Amino acid sequence: MQDSHLFEYAVIRVVPRVEREEFINVGVILYCARTKFLRAEFIFNEPRLTSFSSRLDMGEIACHFDAMMRICSGSKEGGPIASLDPASRFRWLTATRSTVVQTSKVHPGFCKDPQEMLDRLVLEQVCV
Repeated sequence: MQDSHLFEYAVIRVVPRVEREEFINVGVILYCARTKFLRAEFIFNEPRLTSFSSRLDMGEIACHFDAMMRICSGSKEGGPIASLDPASRFRWLTATRSTVVQTSKVHPGFCKDPQEMLDRLVLEQVCV
């Protein structure tokens, strides 16, 4: 396992009605400290989301995704959280919250290539 890197990931979910605890997986965020990798990928499937709940504000959901991407990349447009180190940004993004866009608990694993693993997780967790 010398070539393998420890990584952590969380599934990103849309929860239309928090009190019902029903959700749909829409993306994955992956962090690998050794390679300084922090990225999120989303599949913004508006027809699928609206069939799940007609109450969703797609503009608001898109803003959440955009903000998460700016924070992951460390962009100045991401605000003060984006200026933190990657580990702190990952922890902030995956903190438990009661909002329409949430993350699962953080899961660990080992991989050789974090981008390949992120792509695989998106296929497994979101595209099913």
